[in-house]
Amino acid sequence: MKNTTYLFVFLTLALLGCAAVPDEAAAADRPPNFLVIVIDDMGYMDIGANNPDTFYETPHIDGLAKSGMRFTDGYAANPVCSPTRFSIQTGRYPTRRDATDWFGATRKATFSPAPMNHFMPLDETTVAEALKTKGYATFFAGKWHLGETEDLWPEHQGYDTNKGGTMKGAPHSGGGRYFSPYNNPRLTDGPEGEYLPERLADETCAFIEASKDKPFLAVLSFYNVHTPLMTTKDLKQKYEQKKQKLNLTGKREFKPEDQHWPVNWQRKTRIVQNHTTYAGMVEATDTAIGQVLAKLGELDLDENTVVFLTADNGGLSTAEGSPTSNLPLRAGKGWIYEGGIREPFLIRAPGMTKPGSVNETPICSIDIMPTIVDLADVTPKLGNKALDGVSLAPTLAGGELAERDLYWHYPHYSNQGGPPAGAIRSGDWKLIEFLEDGRVSLYNLRDDIGEQNNLAAKHPQRVKRMRDKLHAWYKQTDAKFLQPRDGKTPWRPE
Repeated sequence: MKNTTYLFVFLTLALLGCAAVPDEAAAADRPPNFLVIVIDDMGYMDIGANNPDTFYETPHIDGLAKSGMRFTDGYAANPVCSPTRFSIQTGRYPTRRDATDWFGATRKATFSPAPMNHFMPLDETTVAEALKTKGYATFFAGKWHLGETEDLWPEHQGYDTNKGGTMKGAPHSGGGRYFSPYNNPRLTDGPEGEYLPERLADETCAFIEASKDKPFLAVLSFYNVHTPLMTTKDLKQKYEQKKQKLNLTGKREFKPEDQHWPVNWQRKTRIVQNHTTYAGMVEATDTAIGQVLAKLGELDLDENTVVFLTADNGGLSTAEGSPTSNLPLRAGKGWIYEGGIREPFLIRAPGMTKPGSVNETPICSIDIMPTIVDLADVTPKLGNKALDGVSLAPTLAGGELAERDLYWHYPHYSNQGGPPAGAIRSGDWKLIEFLEDGRVSLYNLRDDIGEQNNLAAKHPQRVKRMRDKLHAWYKQTDAKFLQPRDGKTPWRPE
């Protein structure tokens, strides 16, 4: 995992032009800091950097894109939260540990879901545990959702400090939920009415201030923009006025989507961004991010801090209020279509990333941990486990990654209407395999980003090659599949 060449370039260029006084010489020997920002449920098209026509205002996220590298084809490892969060922490596909749905999920439909674990095992090596071997201070704030009991929370997975990370996948019930009192056993209440993203930013800034003289890892994992949809009165009013000004009232807001498990209504997906409460949540998150980035600058740490920003799954577009549209991407959270797995993905590595650069290399949340340990020059102790992700250091420095395939495995019925499915992306091609009956769809994403034109019948040999790879990956990761129900037996891969 070592990549001392890229580390040397990073540190040298970050300090270019500085006199070799003792303090700066010491800084040159110090490994980089890392700030990892994860936004819950944020869609690819929610940020201005990806969508200049977005209804939402994200100036600080857009500024991060302008100062770093924006990946157009960045993915979450799963269309729902817990598995992707597992992948960010470990650099591994969640399928390897049967962590394939959000922890706590039990939904059944035609068949029963695949058996799964509802926790990240303690024998997994997290990015925090890896960095602590090199003296890093480690900090986690916000949503964890990687285990029910306290022994599975961040402070037992390598993090020195845990501000708000528990079993919950959304703000705790009781009190104001997104507003203090929080009713969170890992976050003391703030002043009455304090808004949660502001508080998490405050906690992160305090940690950075306290750790400014040593290398650190800070993971800022927002509960925003997950339901319940709640924002401040001022932001709500702002976007109500903007909605009127842009004539977004009264427009057709939804279109039909596939119906994969039985409900007595037509499944629909949102096609226009005009949800004012959601818009307020997005802006509040962006403002909090701006606060933390400003703290790095204030402390002269921004030139030695690598910043990652991504989301855990696609925007919520087909259920639970359907607050955002991911168009032209199809569907959203809970679906294997691009709307459910393609994410905002930004990385700023000063001295490596060219400001404002755009990269079309397909990357995934499994790559975050390998990139961090590579840049920190740390070899994680993995035992007999293998990393699935790769270091993105060559790409950040302007080079290329070796060509590879990416995989997804979701043998469950999502709360948002998505079906059990697996997928493989190989170059511009993406194959989806539906796990109830083995049907497949094949799309060329360069020509058909909206996944509307199924080319499987026209390319049988390509379908076979990609399915063979996908099935081999199932075996390699010991993937589990749907279970019989009510006398019905689901399809199984050969």
